[in-house]
Amino acid sequence: MKPSILPMAALAACFVLATGVLPADAAPGPAAPVAAEPIADDMPMADFLGLLAQIAPAAEAGAKTYLRAVQQRCGRSLQTAELRRVMSEGDGDPVLMAMIRANHLRDAAALTQLGQRIHCEPRGAR
Repeated sequence: MKPSILPMAALAACFVLATGVLPADAAPGPAAPVAAEPIADDMPMADFLGLLAQIAPAAEAGAKTYLRAVQQRCGRSLQTAELRRVMSEGDGDPVLMAMIRANHLRDAAALTQLGQRIHCEPRGAR
């Protein structure tokens, strides 16, 4: 039996609901602001992950794996705003998106390899 893959529309909806940020290619409505405001660190990480778990459990599991990998590889924890940014900028961080997919497929080998691809940058470098 071939494992199912999260539909991209469901994953996109998850990120929009969890981050409050529309993808760059989404057409803004007439009342939508022209420029996006910076993401504020306005919620605890546990609450953010809890929302992800309700919307898309694989996204929550992938995000937790990504957070652990950043902690192990870079020696620091991400703030909620940083995780929200890597999920919502462009198509999302490719390593994080691949971790979400690998978690969904229960591919432990891919998760290990992806953990080695985490790019460490100083806090607030973007």
